[in-house]
Amino acid sequence: MASGTGTEAGAGPEAALGYEQARDELIEVVRRLEQGGTTLEESLALWERGEELAKVCRHWLEGARARLDASLAAERAAGGGADGDGDADDEV
Repeated sequence: MASGTGTEAGAGPEAALGYEQARDELIEVVRRLEQGGTTLEESLALWERGEELAKVCRHWLEGARARLDASLAAERAAGGGADGDGDADDEV
């Protein structure tokens, strides 16, 4: 996760998935599992795929959080506000 691009999620094909694509596929996997009617083997395969997709989504969200934290830290360092919230209305 060095660059925060989301492409470091793993070596498999899921590494190239964007957040929205992984999320949408995960929703479909959950829908199919909840619907039922699949064999045990199919259910296990869906569960495993869901775990992979959740990992990809988590990776993207962690990268986004890191970028937000870095941006907020840079803003505070540049004098974005004495209390750290960046509100200009503090000095009324």
